[in-house]
Amino acid sequence: MAAASTYVSVLSIAGSDSGGGAGIQADLKTFSAIGCYGTTAITAVTCQNTLGVTDIHPIPANIVYQQIRAVLEDIKPAVVKIGMIPNADVALAIVSALKAYPPLKIIVDPVMISSSGRALMEENTVQVLIKSLFPIATLVTPNLAEAGFLTNKTIASLAEMQVAARNMLKFKSEAVLVKGGHLSANELFDVFANQSGKEETFHSAHIESANTHGTGCTLSSAIVAYLALGFGLLTAINKAKLFVHKAIQEGADVKTGGGVGPLNHHFQPKRMVKI
Repeated sequence: MAAASTYVSVLSIAGSDSGGGAGIQADLKTFSAIGCYGTTAITAVTCQNTLGVTDIHPIPANIVYQQIRAVLEDIKPAVVKIGMIPNADVALAIVSALKAYPPLKIIVDPVMISSSGRALMEENTVQVLIKSLFPIATLVTPNLAEAGFLTNKTIASLAEMQVAARNMLKFKSEAVLVKGGHLSANELFDVFANQSGKEETFHSAHIESANTHGTGCTLSSAIVAYLALGFGLLTAINKAKLFVHKAIQEGADVKTGGGVGPLNHHFQPKRMVKI
């Protein structure tokens, strides 16, 4: 009798967005649209909509730990994405849970501040990320503000992004992708650098749209999905950028709420892939 097949599975460890545009909700939409089976460990519940974040409730660290262990022991995801981490206790619980199951490909999206300006991470959490989480990461994907905070520099140009990507390698992740979606330019850039000295700049055209909430979450979770499907890291980044570009394009003319709306993640959904 032939062995039963299973879906290609991935895990998102992140916060919940009640408005559905970012966080766990965006991750699950992205995973399913690309053809992966998404699992989750929720780190915090946020009260938010298209206008912003009004409150945050962190999940107890032990519950986060148990969610991760439950998924890893049974479903065995191929790649893990880490988004919002509200405090140091949760960060340490994540590191502890993941280190019990090496080797895993881990993408860290260091979500520090919401697009509306609300702090999503306690200050002492940053040191745990730097000392314990970044060194086990396959890729870290900060936006301009996050990369600037982590390197103590203002970043407003492609050249400054390239310097920031190199500087962030001192935190010992295998690779860094500095996301340039917040640049004020007709052509946008993301900058990649890894420990082997490989550097690459990804280009994309600016799309005029009010619906960009969750863009960073979607890019990192798309990278996770394509890695899980067997693509190499640079190819996964390239394909993820194309996915985000199309999702913004396809959602640009839709009105959701009174503020910054979401992308259209399901512009061309795929069947879940079996292995």
